[in-house]
Amino acid sequence: MSATVAIAGGGLAGLTAACHLAEAGVGVRLFERLDRVGGRVRTRQRDGFLLDRGFQVLFTAYPAVERELDLERLDLRRFDPGATIARPGRRSVLADPFRDPGALLASAFNREVTLADKLRTVRLRREALRDDPGAIETDARSIREALLDRGFSDAFVDSFAAPFYGGITLDRPLADTSAFVFGYTFAMLSRGATAVPAAGMGAIPAQLAERADSAGATIETGQAVSGVSHPDRGDGVVLTLDGGTVTADVAIVATDPETARDLTDVSSIPTDARACVTQYMALPGDTALDGTKRLVLNPTSEGPNTIAPLSAVAPEYAPKGQSLVSATYLGTPDVDDDALAARTRETLEAWYPKRGFDGMELLATDRIPFAQFDQPPGFRETLPAVDAPDGAVFLAGDYTRWSSIQGAMASGRDAADAVLDSLGRR
Repeated sequence: MSATVAIAGGGLAGLTAACHLAEAGVGVRLFERLDRVGGRVRTRQRDGFLLDRGFQVLFTAYPAVERELDLERLDLRRFDPGATIARPGRRSVLADPFRDPGALLASAFNREVTLADKLRTVRLRREALRDDPGAIETDARSIREALLDRGFSDAFVDSFAAPFYGGITLDRPLADTSAFVFGYTFAMLSRGATAVPAAGMGAIPAQLAERADSAGATIETGQAVSGVSHPDRGDGVVLTLDGGTVTADVAIVATDPETARDLTDVSSIPTDARACVTQYMALPGDTALDGTKRLVLNPTSEGPNTIAPLSAVAPEYAPKGQSLVSATYLGTPDVDDDALAARTRETLEAWYPKRGFDGMELLATDRIPFAQFDQPPGFRETLPAVDAPDGAVFLAGDYTRWSSIQGAMASGRDAADAVLDSLGRR
């Protein structure tokens, strides 16, 4: 069998590359080892609940998201801006008053952060709206260093930034992640919404797959690529699959980082990982917590880092008469699922003493050993280019940009452009 371009991997990067190549009139065959596309972004149903693979959200202002997706068709459900900071017996709101005027007073009287910190945040937001995404901070400092250098207090960093951006970067101390990640995501939070599709995050790769299929690409699931070779350096690429081989003029490797390194021998593909654990809890009643649509942050290191009131944001995530929340722990907690759920229940009981949690039921636990690759200061200088492999092989994955939906989809576009250039088709 032959194809003009063969793509190994059906995550967001591979699907985006398939869309652009097929729409340019190039023959494309995409092979995904799992029985569905999406890679790390997928959703399953359980007892009427929609459970994403770990807690994931979509930043609608990502340039690649605006370019590649039909957001109206995704039927997005939006979180309220900002977050709730929870401590035993009390909770406080810290929100963007420009985007959520109703939270102005609550944010103004929030005692977790100082007035000076609030003014610095307003100044930072002004920069985020004015400058290019990512221009707020460079890659040379950690997030903690950048915030403290800007004059933010330790209390602001520890009470708000650590749990909020720790949830984004999986680095709660914020000492080992490039300030670039903070700058880019802060710009996205300032410019757009944080949302989930009504049908779950799996609707995102499903839409890309539909687009690629409509353009003429062939997508084959349950097909793992175990080898990429050049029988003759001037004569195409051979992909080895479980059922045989496929010959193509060009190949794109869009698998997970470890598999991509094995297939291409590109040693600069990052494989040091950050892990997290997300548990999904069912609660009786239509109002899970306090009726808000904000993330709930834990300013201490005990208990979950964040609680997400998913069905309050997207009622479609839970059957009628029940609610769905998720609790995310950073790293790899060394306790079993039931013990972790008990820890979450104790935390919620302390935060919401007037709300009973006896009826809380653990639905699922996602232990994700490779949720992101490490992104220390200076990491972007070490990432591979899309044309790093030898011969007619290209890379597509967030590890060519940065660990995010934006990075994955932008890398797919980069790889498609590089392939079209190599074929003389762009």
